[in-house]
Amino acid sequence: MSVQIAIAGVSGRMGRALLEAVAADPACALCAAIDRTGSLQLGQDAGAAWGGTSNVRISDQPAVVLQGAQALIDFTRPEATAVYLDACVAAKVPLVIGTTGFDDTGKAHIAAAAQRIPIVFAPNMSVGVNLLMKLAELAAHVLQDGYDIEIIEAHHRHKVDAPSGTALGLGQAVARAIDRDLARCAVYGREGVTGERDPKTIGFATVRGGDIVGDHTLLFAGIGERVELTHKASSRATFAQGALRAAKWLQGRAPGLYDMRDVLNLH
Repeated sequence: MSVQIAIAGVSGRMGRALLEAVAADPACALCAAIDRTGSLQLGQDAGAAWGGTSNVRISDQPAVVLQGAQALIDFTRPEATAVYLDACVAAKVPLVIGTTGFDDTGKAHIAAAAQRIPIVFAPNMSVGVNLLMKLAELAAHVLQDGYDIEIIEAHHRHKVDAPSGTALGLGQAVARAIDRDLARCAVYGREGVTGERDPKTIGFATVRGGDIVGDHTLLFAGIGERVELTHKASSRATFAQGALRAAKWLQGRAPGLYDMRDVLNLH
């Protein structure tokens, strides 16, 4: 029997990719399509995203359309996710959160909701990126002495947060592996006379331009050699496929806060 999937933010780039992914997956079925109030697509058939028909009308009433859903997938904005989070708790619907840019209050809201429903919350839903996170830990263990650590990320011109959630996730993975506090050792920009590099820091560099879907490189720079771990996404389909995998994995799970490492058994 197909998993009944609801999708939030269907007029966005990721929303459209998710609609197409659900339509192509025989193990899933679209049961609700949600967009912001005022969207020009409200009332339209969600199947228009892939040039087909879904018999699901786009709505701005999550509390109504989530009835009967078995998972909601949300790649929107933190303020919208907060609304969907409360609706999922009320309807007892598992939630997959791919939204990034949360502050501490937003993260606390998610953690509180996870006491009542199962939630997969990850900075990146790509299977390849989550494998990269695991490889980053191994590399950090081996290369922590004598190697400077830098994280370089690039995204399209429309991305509103920086560094990306994935870049921060890589930084956190590395910092945990070598027993550092990312909040204390991260350097997010360099300008002017900065002095010599502190070997205990983890640097971040951000690029924004064009239609870059998402590139991330973890660089370990030593004396006489460099080790680079890189992931490049060429399509949002990779994030959609990972999110569907997470939604299916959530079925039958107890309330709790999970991530893609749990989904992929990468612990």
